[in-house]
Amino acid sequence: MSYFSTRPTSPAKPTKSAKSATAFNQLKRDIMLGLLPAGAALTELDLASHFACSQGTVREALLQLQEEGLVLRKGHRGTQVSECTEAEAVEMFRVRQQIECNGIVRVLRAPSRSLIPDLKALYGEMIEAATADDELELASFDRDFHRRIFQDADLPALDPILHRCLVHNHRFKISRSTAPRDLLATAQRHGSVIEAIESGDTARANQALHHHIATIVDLGPSVFPDASQ
Repeated sequence: MSYFSTRPTSPAKPTKSAKSATAFNQLKRDIMLGLLPAGAALTELDLASHFACSQGTVREALLQLQEEGLVLRKGHRGTQVSECTEAEAVEMFRVRQQIECNGIVRVLRAPSRSLIPDLKALYGEMIEAATADDELELASFDRDFHRRIFQDADLPALDPILHRCLVHNHRFKISRSTAPRDLLATAQRHGSVIEAIESGDTARANQALHHHIATIVDLGPSVFPDASQ
């Protein structure tokens, strides 16, 4: 019995784009949770049968997953779930830290009026997701929160890079969790970032973001030894 025969599918009959989104979201969820482990083969034929759609629709979903670094497409060798290694996580934390901390300097030169209200709304969504014990939903709003800050830096070409780093950071964090995590505390960590940005103090906001990123996982102090815990 294949993996795909054991997974539930939606009873609805969506359009091609909706079916592609359904496939993408389900596969992403299973990869992030480790239900589809690194190295698992993803064949378009099996996926098309599982999601009741065409192979072209599946291909769209796989291309999206590839853009986020969650799968590797190897031509005639097919598609496999990518690895989630500590070495890559370390480098992505460093790239993320540079992008976000450099970006916040630009943001505070002329922050949009909607920035703080948007961040507070996303903070509320994170609190709700944490209260509902939905770690993946929390992670999704977390990514939206950080990308919303960076949006005001007006460096759109870097946003896809930041997004990939955020996705990989969350996947790494979830995959390395050996015990239930305090999701509410994870959500509440973003409150100090909002306060720092709201103060208008560039140095304070930069330090808040730097500390936030450096303390996401236990390996943080070895990657950013200058960040106080």
